[in-house]
Amino acid sequence: MTTWKIDPAHTDISFSAKHMMITTVRGKFGRVEGSLELDEQSPRNSRGEIRVEVASLSTGFDARDEHLRSADFFDASTHNWIVFRATKVEPRDDGDYAVIGDVTIRGVTRPVTFDVEFLGTTPGMRGGRHAGFTARAKINRKDWGLNWNMALEAGGWLVGDEIKVEIDVAADQVEVAQPVAEEPVAAVA
Repeated sequence: MTTWKIDPAHTDISFSAKHMMITTVRGKFGRVEGSLELDEQSPRNSRGEIRVEVASLSTGFDARDEHLRSADFFDASTHNWIVFRATKVEPRDDGDYAVIGDVTIRGVTRPVTFDVEFLGTTPGMRGGRHAGFTARAKINRKDWGLNWNMALEAGGWLVGDEIKVEIDVAADQVEVAQPVAEEPVAAVA
């Protein structure tokens, strides 16, 4: 089992939702942290946690971002982080994985299955190894109490319920210090 730290400069957490039933709004979270415990010989034993700061949310439109951070949606002043804890990894026939875990939003925890592709490892810029993954899932925002919406005059709703989540993860292997061997103590005669 090896430990990996999420590389926030090269990890992207994005989402998209339908707006007015016909267009798509996309956003991302700018601050992400976390770690992975990867068992490369038996991926089923792997686990991990990714945390994203709600206040770092950006859709490119300030008024919408403030509304999404408000109590109508994420309630960032009370619930600072969205957390995903991977609890199970299931290899698939195509070499990809189903990663099952718990997502906590606004204090509500629900299981989510991500479709994950392992992109491989490469030597890192500062030594060690660098690993890459992509993960995709679809969730219903109402499962986490993100219920705010507005009926449209022509029918339908302002905000779609289905949210597509896309994660591009880069992680650096944490070098474990080797224990220093103790010098044998000479016997005193």
